[in-house]
Amino acid sequence: MGEALAYRAAYLVGPQRGSKQVIHLDTSFLIRALVAGSPEDRRLRRWLSNRAPLGMSCVSWAEFLCGPVEPDHVELATRLVGESVPFVAADAATSAQLFNVSGQRRGSFTDCMIAATAIRATAALATGNPADFRRFSSAGLKLVA
Repeated sequence: MGEALAYRAAYLVGPQRGSKQVIHLDTSFLIRALVAGSPEDRRLRRWLSNRAPLGMSCVSWAEFLCGPVEPDHVELATRLVGESVPFVAADAATSAQLFNVSGQRRGSFTDCMIAATAIRATAALATGNPADFRRFSSAGLKLVA
């Protein structure tokens, strides 16, 4: 009876789809993706056509909103990434660890916060500045290749 029920559930709901890797956009990537024809624009369009799940940390979102940014770009970005992923206490602890083990580089704490959020969400990070984030790979950050 269990097999019959599982068959009916699969028939009614459809086959289980493999979960796709969530891609978090960082600020630099999003800004560049809004430029028509840019490499980031082409990559983003490819992800959208493949229905890749996209997200963005609230830290990156805040950076993006600092602008300058046009209201129509904010609206478009909101449709692309939906609700931004919150920064929580666990992210604060991970950010501090990343900052301390990477040499406490001036101006890099925001990158640590963005990386920590992506690590917790098990998301790959799309960035226009991969050199700024490679140092976090040993902590589990995956960069989109």
